[in-house]
Amino acid sequence: MIRVSVQPAPIELGIEVAALEERGAGGVATFTGVVRGDDGVTELMLEHYPGMTEAALVNLAEAAFERWELKGVTIVHRIGAMVPGDRIVFVGTAASHRKEALEACAYLIDRLKTDAPFWKREKLGGESRWVEARGSDADAAGKWDGED
Repeated sequence: MIRVSVQPAPIELGIEVAALEERGAGGVATFTGVVRGDDGVTELMLEHYPGMTEAALVNLAEAAFERWELKGVTIVHRIGAMVPGDRIVFVGTAASHRKEALEACAYLIDRLKTDAPFWKREKLGGESRWVEARGSDADAAGKWDGED
């Protein structure tokens, strides 16, 4: 089971986790990303390219299924305006054993940063700026290349 959603609505953790637990897995691993208020950020705006972004997330989930024996993958990503403390992303994986669930969840988190087409703009007081990709994100995603 792959569930992907790109949505402006808040992420409902209980619903997402319960759906993964219903897959009959022995382990469910989850990650929730939250908007930080670092450096005085008052708003984070996420934009995406409809269709392309969802397809990229499905591709990531399918790649996780190819690498690990999974029973379920859920990726929910918010778009639109958010404030510090808002949930921005949820990644959940279900597998028979914890190791597969944990590794697949970590893989998806690392790959989302580099392989999912989102554009982020932060507001700091009255100013706004685009958020550039970081080298540390590419390094984290790259560590999965060539591993099996």
